[in-house]
Amino acid sequence: MTSDLAIAIFAGLGGMLGWGLADFFAKKTIDEVGDTVSLVWAHIFGTVALLIIFLVQVFNHNPNTVLPTNSSVWLGVAFFGVLQAVVYLLVYRGFGKGQVAVLSPIFASFSGLTAILSILIFHELVSADRLFILFGIFVGVLFLSLDLNALRERRFSIHSPGSREVLLATLFAAFWTLFWDRLIGDKDWISFTFFMYLFMTIALLVYSYWKKINLKISKSYIWKFLILIGVCEVGAYLAISLGYSATQYTSIVALLSGAFSLPVIILARIFLKEKVNKTQTLGSLIVIMGIVLLALV
Repeated sequence: MTSDLAIAIFAGLGGMLGWGLADFFAKKTIDEVGDTVSLVWAHIFGTVALLIIFLVQVFNHNPNTVLPTNSSVWLGVAFFGVLQAVVYLLVYRGFGKGQVAVLSPIFASFSGLTAILSILIFHELVSADRLFILFGIFVGVLFLSLDLNALRERRFSIHSPGSREVLLATLFAAFWTLFWDRLIGDKDWISFTFFMYLFMTIALLVYSYWKKINLKISKSYIWKFLILIGVCEVGAYLAISLGYSATQYTSIVALLSGAFSLPVIILARIFLKEKVNKTQTLGSLIVIMGIVLLALV
């Protein structure tokens, strides 16, 4: 296994674990304070964590520290931050309107769409063996989000409640993932991630102010989960940004990080005693097998 491939696999796994843990801890906060309040506070804590990492790099006089150099790059970083905030808000709005069992697999497909576009548009070089494994991982990601029993009782159409929001979020997420990779290139992934995340947090704060959402937290135990959500998200964004900056394996980083449902399912089964359906179990096995095979080919 080449060093680039190893970085891509570990970056994808870092994104998977970070977002998975963030979603798991969000189960503790969303029912108590709502999705938007959870998003805003978690991102505030995440911004603080990233600021600390960024300042440590600056004060250590790291020669790799490079700030965006001109107005067009700054606009690009701000655009990606705001766009990611829009993705979050659209997904939560869609899930709030419709059935998660129907809509979740749709959003999960963004990672596969990103991989396809990377191969077709940017001509990412992928061997036939690796392409087959990536397709298997994508199928596993979809299975992780499927609840066949719930789907048998519901039908999806473009007019289903929440479908338009989730479809739009899926397209935006694929666009964000694909072109964040192009923007960050071989740049300083820590500083660019920090400023992108900062703009995302500002966008969420502006949205909450515009909607007059009360951000007050009345239950003190919620704070630790909000901090954990922010820290885990930061880990995910740093991991994928490293993968996109240091390697050319966009499809691998995108698909592995897109399997964030896997740690959520495992943790929910262990700690919350939630049942895992057969489709999710199959999806888990496919993703794990795919990861092992990627490391071997």
